[in-house]
Amino acid sequence: METSKHELRSKLPNVATTIFTRIGNLAREHNALDLSQGFPNFEMDPELIALTTEAMKKGFNQYAPMQGYFGLRTAIADKIQRLHGRTYDPDTEITVTVGATQAIFTAITAFVHPGDEVIVLKPAYDCYEPAIVLNGGIPIPVQLNNTDFKVDWALLKSKITAKTRMLIINTPHNPSGRVFSENDMLQLQEILKPTNIILISDEAYEHLVFDERVHWSAARFTDLASRTFVCASFGKTFYITGWKMGYCAAPKALMTAFLKIHQFAVFSIHHPVQRAMAVYLQNADRYLGLPAFYQQKRDFFLGQLDRSKFTFTPTEGTYFQLLDFSEWSNDSDEAIAERLIVAHKLACIPISSFNEGRLDHRLLRFCFAKTEETLEQAAAILNRL
Repeated sequence: METSKHELRSKLPNVATTIFTRIGNLAREHNALDLSQGFPNFEMDPELIALTTEAMKKGFNQYAPMQGYFGLRTAIADKIQRLHGRTYDPDTEITVTVGATQAIFTAITAFVHPGDEVIVLKPAYDCYEPAIVLNGGIPIPVQLNNTDFKVDWALLKSKITAKTRMLIINTPHNPSGRVFSENDMLQLQEILKPTNIILISDEAYEHLVFDERVHWSAARFTDLASRTFVCASFGKTFYITGWKMGYCAAPKALMTAFLKIHQFAVFSIHHPVQRAMAVYLQNADRYLGLPAFYQQKRDFFLGQLDRSKFTFTPTEGTYFQLLDFSEWSNDSDEAIAERLIVAHKLACIPISSFNEGRLDHRLLRFCFAKTEETLEQAAAILNRL
């Protein structure tokens, strides 16, 4: 048999199928209740559907401007100004993206060169490191502890070298649910001030903070804002994850380089949805009311676990709750997660997948952005273990 003359070499040889795909496939195979992936199972606001349909009927079905519909960029700038007191020019400093993930990938691609180091806080969402590696960069992990997931800022500072090009933070943090405090952001600002390090602030869960906490966006801090790509997600905010729509805000100099990549990667985003979102954002209650909405779901879920052997600390933000099984099993988190699916028909995510060296603290992540009926069924299973 003739063999190919072309050597098939992957640019990501060490990247396997994601834990989300593996768990999702196993959950479908066993018809398990799925609290693994971060998507709601309740209906979105019909008003947003109506606005999008109206935009399509009005003929907004061709390319939007590369940076996004100007009316939406203006609405985003107004929202950031209202919430964080930072002014971004919608002409030059805001871009509408295919979710926060594309914004993050594009920012990394725009600035990371072969040999550059990028500091990543672990556990980390799994899109960061492949993007770094794909661009020839070197991920430098800083592992968070497994109790409160606070950053050891002295440790982080010690990781900075002459090769450090970029740092990625995520607040509210997926998968732990931790929300960075004002002091966290001030310490970060002081560490970065004497450097030229670029910051990516993944703020996909910006509106999902609980117990009267504040989301301290990087946009609130002058020096941080001057070096930061703030990446956010309308999909997470308005429970329309399948629409894959987000935005990026950054100073003009950074955004200019960002757009050089953006224009050839995706060029522009779904036009009628942008038109709809520009109108939808005019009512600030639609995102200001989300903390109470999701906190009720968190509290409902945890309240149902009254007979469970798991231990937990209520999550500070996102729509993920960690449950700790270290007191009653020495099995790995992956083994427990697989057993939950196969034997008990409930899917979750093992946290070791996001840790440095797959460090296993015996923690499982559950998504509570579900109906109360779904959460009751999941809790009933967990209570029987």
